[in-house]
Amino acid sequence: MSSQPLQLGERVAFRKTVSESDVYLFAGITGDFSPNHVDEAFMRGTRYGRRIAHGALIVGYMSRASTMIAELAPPEGPLFPVSLGYDRIRLLAPVFIGDTITVAYEVCVYDVERSRSIGNLTVTNEAGATVAVAVHIMKWLKRRE
Repeated sequence: MSSQPLQLGERVAFRKTVSESDVYLFAGITGDFSPNHVDEAFMRGTRYGRRIAHGALIVGYMSRASTMIAELAPPEGPLFPVSLGYDRIRLLAPVFIGDTITVAYEVCVYDVERSRSIGNLTVTNEAGATVAVAVHIMKWLKRRE
């Protein structure tokens, strides 16, 4: 059996239309009621012209993709994953309410000695523009005997 729960180059993609309820529920959970997210009239007076989704909500969608990649590992294998976090998160363009985004995750490194995988995440909108990127680090722990 391989000591790697994931293979280099394995990919998943998660697609979702960002809804108004996503934004309002996220605002309620986090307390982030910035006018950027909840005040349409305010945002009409900005260069964006309309409300934008929270950047942290987009990172939450990245978390969904990391769960999907972890689910590719053998469920009864000797290792299970925990997220160590996201590095180099960049929000490159706004995500508007009603945009359909695709979060692509690709495993690019597996460090056997440290039992860590590293994945690159790219978020694109329906026009194909990259709106966010990040690097995800996952630690693979041994199960109890």
